[in-house]
Amino acid sequence: MPRVLKTSTAHLHPRNWGQLIQSRRRSFWIALTTLALTIYFLTHEGRTQFKRYAPSLSTADTDYPPDYTKLFEWEMNLPQHNLSLPFPEGKTGRYVIFKNQIQMLGYNNQLNEILMNTWLAYKSKRAYVWQDFYWNPKHYPWPEHKHREPLPRTPLNALITGPSAGGPWEPGDNAPRSISEAWYHIVCPRNEVKLLNTHDIKPPVWFEDGKIIFDHWQKVLTDAPERCIEIHGADFSEDGNPQVFDLFLWGGPRVLSLWEDFKNSPVSRLLSTSPLVQAAVDKNKYLFLPRGPRPAGPASNNPFDRMLAIHLRRGDFKEACLGFANWNSTFYSWDLLPELPDPFINPPAPNYEWGKNEPQNIEYYMKRCYPDDQTILEKVKKAREEYVRAAKPGEFRQLDVLFILSNDKTGWVDGLKTIFKDDGWHTVVTTRDLELSQAEKDIGMAVDMDLARLAAVFVGNGWSSFTSNIVHRRLVDGKEPISIRFF
Repeated sequence: MPRVLKTSTAHLHPRNWGQLIQSRRRSFWIALTTLALTIYFLTHEGRTQFKRYAPSLSTADTDYPPDYTKLFEWEMNLPQHNLSLPFPEGKTGRYVIFKNQIQMLGYNNQLNEILMNTWLAYKSKRAYVWQDFYWNPKHYPWPEHKHREPLPRTPLNALITGPSAGGPWEPGDNAPRSISEAWYHIVCPRNEVKLLNTHDIKPPVWFEDGKIIFDHWQKVLTDAPERCIEIHGADFSEDGNPQVFDLFLWGGPRVLSLWEDFKNSPVSRLLSTSPLVQAAVDKNKYLFLPRGPRPAGPASNNPFDRMLAIHLRRGDFKEACLGFANWNSTFYSWDLLPELPDPFINPPAPNYEWGKNEPQNIEYYMKRCYPDDQTILEKVKKAREEYVRAAKPGEFRQLDVLFILSNDKTGWVDGLKTIFKDDGWHTVVTTRDLELSQAEKDIGMAVDMDLARLAAVFVGNGWSSFTSNIVHRRLVDGKEPISIRFF
């Protein structure tokens, strides 16, 4: 038999009418309240209050700084962080922390010191104590209300890998491995720490050659009997740059006497790209695949072998260039190496006044420090032609990929990109074209640097520490001097 659907009629009984009327009144008031709220939220004032008190109902903002908890844990669990290890590590090991190291300045100003201080610690038979990279909040990629900490920081191992960040030395090298600042406070209790101040040690070698400064500090650190040395800077009223290797050393030719030993040191040779940076490079490699016509010869399939990278500082760098001009400054650090093409010769200034250069000299500085579009185009053409012409017998060189490293945020770099495409460059990539995750955005400067390191040719800014550290990596990698140029 077919199934019969039964419908109850109990609700129609007179004794249920009161409940029915009460239920309908409740539904009426609910509907009226909902309508009123809807009208309210559709008004400007309502929308404002809604956004203020109910942000969870709006589109979620996922652009926040990365959480490095796991990386900090990984650092803390490094094998050298063990009190039971035998000398020269563990609770009987010898350590040095440079509390006078630059912080809250650009990454590359800090990287200079990190590497040279590691080399000094190594030569002094002490473990270097690395510190996190602390940002100047003005330059941090996220606004203050998104900061995870009052002073934003990035773990050193997010930026680099190698002995400076706790990596191993070469097989057979028994030098103590670097430790984190967090572990330093465990392995070096305060009653075992010797405080040194640059006020007492720096003056005898203040303006000496770099090698003399290095040897002076090496003797101090080697001869000190204390296990744990903590170096502090003199008061700023006495020394505005109280580092062991200060700005006046890095900013002139006195640093060059350290080059050969430093370049060949395990600190330099074992410095490498961090896994986080490498992942970003690998992910973006497809952007650099050549898109032009087939090469006339057997060109490499690796896009970086066919890439010319140029470093163009913009933003507030114009004011910095004017400062370099008025102080008649030379190139910076390793950019001064005499084997590199395009040296900067300070122009004669018979009427120079302290802190104020002559107008024609300022113009000369600006052309090389803050070049215009035509100057950039001409330099790239020259660098390309001379690199190709320097090919060894039987070697085919092809440069058809251009990478523009720039901090420009005005759209100027997009116009420059068009100029280069009109000039015959089929593949042009800029810093802004890179696809970066949250964590990769935090280390974007290191990603840019590694791409420039890999390029066949690099044209940089001779007054820039960013350029100088790329020059260091390229020369340690064995790149030819002709592949390193300056505007």
